[in-house]
Amino acid sequence: MAHWREEYSAALAARDRREKANIALYDAYTRLADRTAPTQTQTVAPHSPPATPSASGTKKQSAGTTSQSLQEALTATRADLSEAQRSRSELQEQLSRANAELEKLHKRGTQDQRRIKVLQSEITHLQMRLKDLEEELRRKAKLLDDFQDEIASLHLQLNMAEERSNKYQRENQELVDRWMARMGEEAEAMNNASKFS
Repeated sequence: MAHWREEYSAALAARDRREKANIALYDAYTRLADRTAPTQTQTVAPHSPPATPSASGTKKQSAGTTSQSLQEALTATRADLSEAQRSRSELQEQLSRANAELEKLHKRGTQDQRRIKVLQSEITHLQMRLKDLEEELRRKAKLLDDFQDEIASLHLQLNMAEERSNKYQRENQELVDRWMARMGEEAEAMNNASKFS
């Protein structure tokens, strides 16, 4: 952005230097034109007194020198005008390029601003989704911990139930064995009693 401004400022400064360099020439031409205007009037006046041959020669020589100076000044002025026109064209082209570049940068800046807004909106949406997912993961992790605790508790209860079941089975087997032993003893006693009678 600053690049085209620097070029534009440099071109304006160069133009000012060229124009100021010729100010002395313009002033000299103006003074020369002011000096020669009364002289030319006097030479063409109908009632001027007849000049002596020496004075007439001097006036012709002076008029020739003045005419030559005017011609040189005119040529220099035309050259300066041509240079000024060329510089003006160059500056106009530079200005047009700078304006086009500025417009392009404005458009690009507007597009970039829109893109930034879209990306910021997308980032906000993704951050919200990420936050929701993190919350869901925390809840699932808590549920998993609770589930594992429940499984551990159920395993403990199952082990205790199995131990009680084994204990009851042993006690039952002991009762059955004692009862069978007692029944065997009673049967044997009845058999013995029936033999004696």
